[in-house]
Amino acid sequence: MFASLFTKRQPKVGARPGTLVIPKEAEKPKIRRISYSPEEVIDEEITDVAHLSEAFKEGQISWVDIHGFGDRQTIQQIGDLFELHPLLLEDVVNVPQRPKTEAYGDQILILVRMVQVYESGEIDMEQVSVILGKNWVLTFQEKSGDILDPVRKRIRNKTSRIRNSQSDFLAYAIVDTIIDAYYPALELLGNQLEEFEDEVIMDPTPELLRKLHRMKNRLVNLRRSIWPQREAINRLVRGDYPSISENVRIYLRDTYDHCVQTSEVAEMYREMVTGLMNTYLSSIANRTNEVMKVLTIMASIFIPLTFLAGIYGMNFDHMPELHMEWAYPMVWILMLLTAGGMLYYFWRKGWISLDASSVENEE
Repeated sequence: MFASLFTKRQPKVGARPGTLVIPKEAEKPKIRRISYSPEEVIDEEITDVAHLSEAFKEGQISWVDIHGFGDRQTIQQIGDLFELHPLLLEDVVNVPQRPKTEAYGDQILILVRMVQVYESGEIDMEQVSVILGKNWVLTFQEKSGDILDPVRKRIRNKTSRIRNSQSDFLAYAIVDTIIDAYYPALELLGNQLEEFEDEVIMDPTPELLRKLHRMKNRLVNLRRSIWPQREAINRLVRGDYPSISENVRIYLRDTYDHCVQTSEVAEMYREMVTGLMNTYLSSIANRTNEVMKVLTIMASIFIPLTFLAGIYGMNFDHMPELHMEWAYPMVWILMLLTAGGMLYYFWRKGWISLDASSVENEE
């Protein structure tokens, strides 16, 4: 049960540090290089790792984006070309890792969790590794498809700040876009919670309880990603990293604020789900109590009626009322008066309501 909550690809016990674990179902790497300067932009698909040496050209900033880890040799060649530490490469490939910031000499590894919201309403999460070097940025993603198109559009815009900034600003833009993507996901979950608030009062069903459990699991996963990212971004803001300029640290403070805000919203939603689950249980208990109250009242009314019916159902010859002309109607009148009197008593005690509108208002 608990093993399914966290499954990580990891080397065998005793394997040397830096061992890469590549699953069979992993996608083959797709490499894209975007190199730019204030004057031009080069955007191309890379099929030969050797061509990535263009990323080191002076006077330009290069963003190398790799989707998929399905070829150990390709990943290792990229690591050798960019002189990535074996432990850094291990954190990139052996996912999932806890979001964090680590320095490896002049290089900085930033691990974040990217969330994507699909039209079907499903939310998907994957690890994105951002490696900041001198005049270049590497990003590793588990599979094809991401939310980083706004960054690519900004790069193509000649007047954008990215085109006239260093690689640290590019790394900031990538991380900031990933963090901002949590807002649509939280907005979707918030809209679902509003629907659940109405259902939990008006129509609490077992299916609704299952939805609340799924919602709670989603929020737990989001919270598990957002909280470590706060620490990772905070280290970038306050840490001693020569690769990050003071100007970019100011922007990273804004990203940190976004992390704090999304974490608070996720925590608030998690508490709301817990409250809705408690409200669901209370609604079910109240409905059960209402049913039991109605059944108890009906049983209480029929107890004296059953007693009267039992008395006058006995076939004795010398019962005085058997041969009276008005005996049968009198018994009916007595039974109706008894039932009516009990209903009136229950109403005066507030146990039942004879006003249909008041019952609807109470519900």
